[in-house]
Amino acid sequence: MNFTRWSARLPGTQRRAAARRTDHGRSPAQRGEGSVPAARGEYTRQPEAPPDAPALDDFSVGEILGRLPALVALVYGPEHRVAYVNDAYAAVFGSRKAGTAAAESCPELAELGLLPLMDQVLRSGRPRTVKSRKVQGHGSYTITCLPAERSRAAAALPAGSPADGAEAPAATAGTTGTASTAGTTGTAGTASTAGTAGTGGADDGGNVAGVLVFAADVTDQAEAAERLRASERRHRETAVTLQRSLLPQELEQPDDLRIAATYQPGGTDAAVGGDWYDVITLGAGRTALVIGDVMGRGVRAAAVMGQLRTAVRAYARLDLPPHEVLQLLDGLASEIDPSQIATCVYAVHDPNEGRLVYASAGHLPILVRDEDGTVRRAEEPTGPPLGTGGWLHTSGSIALPPGASAVLYTDGLVERRDEDIDKGVAALEGALAGATGGPQVVCDRLIRSLGVTADHDDDVAVLVIQHPTRTGMDAELFHNAALDLLGGVEAAPRARAFASGVLASWRFSPELHDLGVLAASELVANSLKHGTPPMRLRLRRTDRRLTIEVTDGDDHLPRRRRAETEDEAGRGISIIATIASSWGSRRTPGGGKAVWCEFALPR
Repeated sequence: MNFTRWSARLPGTQRRAAARRTDHGRSPAQRGEGSVPAARGEYTRQPEAPPDAPALDDFSVGEILGRLPALVALVYGPEHRVAYVNDAYAAVFGSRKAGTAAAESCPELAELGLLPLMDQVLRSGRPRTVKSRKVQGHGSYTITCLPAERSRAAAALPAGSPADGAEAPAATAGTTGTASTAGTTGTAGTASTAGTAGTGGADDGGNVAGVLVFAADVTDQAEAAERLRASERRHRETAVTLQRSLLPQELEQPDDLRIAATYQPGGTDAAVGGDWYDVITLGAGRTALVIGDVMGRGVRAAAVMGQLRTAVRAYARLDLPPHEVLQLLDGLASEIDPSQIATCVYAVHDPNEGRLVYASAGHLPILVRDEDGTVRRAEEPTGPPLGTGGWLHTSGSIALPPGASAVLYTDGLVERRDEDIDKGVAALEGALAGATGGPQVVCDRLIRSLGVTADHDDDVAVLVIQHPTRTGMDAELFHNAALDLLGGVEAAPRARAFASGVLASWRFSPELHDLGVLAASELVANSLKHGTPPMRLRLRRTDRRLTIEVTDGDDHLPRRRRAETEDEAGRGISIIATIASSWGSRRTPGGGKAVWCEFALPR
């Protein structure tokens, strides 16, 4: 293809031909020739501005300012004397007399907090903007203060402007890159109406610099934002109220433990989560301790938390091992909401064993502080969170001897966005090592030590359990006694004699003594008939109750039934239920069962 022939028909070809004639005798390199680059240069060349383009001076800037819907005011000098206000400004705040100081004649500027801002603009020569400032009775405005200087052509503003009185000096915007008086944005070095960009000080002719105040009405937007914030506050308050109502209003206090808990919702910018805790008395001196965290935020998370907490209390009444409770809870969590999961620790304290037996579903480890300040971490296997399904949870245990404290907590206490969570747990261990005092005091100290404030970005729940060391008169109220039963016809008389002697040594009233002996006799007789060795009778007293318990090797749990008149058996459990304050049974680890009853002691 002959490119020269075709190029003759392209625009600009004649100009290139004339240029070649002018450059005749110069080398191609000197002329910058080359077919493809030259063609590219031709097509990318910017069109030249027409010679008759109007200048900024040709536009009636003053009339434009007068018709703007935004509020415009021009002040000059260090006292910010009024030079001009437009019609919109006068319609809202009234006309202003030219030459008067803004502090006296423009109280709205002081209410908006603009006077110090205008001083900054005069000193720095740079614009300043404040957003959504409210004037009482006049709405909200976003205001920009721009530096301006006296113009050498005083015709920029219209005659008869809303600023009455003396003639107002015309002014132009004077910051680098902005032609403010015209209300347009330019590039670096753009001249204003009749002058050049200034710095906010006096120019070479001695003219006094000023400030152009440009206020846009954002009342509708501000009110909409306030309505949104109010709605969010109501939503959060509803979630917090629901959350707190679902948490225990008063913790159960077992005989052998001292317990305190703290719940703190996240700050106002954080939606309420699903943290919860609970303390459940199981009977026979045993206590279930629960803490959990539903993933998610808001009312939905709080509602799911409430359902899980109710289910935990129901499952706890079955007196199942911790891992079986979590197994049931896992299936229920999947049915409540498959899209939400939760972490949980369920632990049981048995005063006869001095240990916490627990199971964890994806939750943070339990921390135990011994009496000497040593902190131990429960490191038994942890299963996945509740709601994931398909996992068999297992139980572990950690010693909780007299004088020791245990802490259960949610991730809001130790998790920080800029740190690994293991560092947070380590910091909690350090804080717990030095935390002494009652359980509530320890709760408060841990919260403070971990830097949790009212503006914290996550919910925090902490449960502190203390197994106190008892001495003196307090120790006299806590006693244990046990007897191994070998079976045979002499087992029942031995049990009655043992119970009678123990109850007499504990100085119970004759009535309570006789009831305790009767209960021990019925429980032993039931175990001899329906259970298998090994069998054991245990009596335990605290400052509030007497507990009688019999264990054996058979895992068949007794139940209360109605015995007919002619029946010779089947009345033992009914008698126990009648004379005792409460009774129950449970399976023991390794097979077997325990049947117990309790008698409340007079205060």
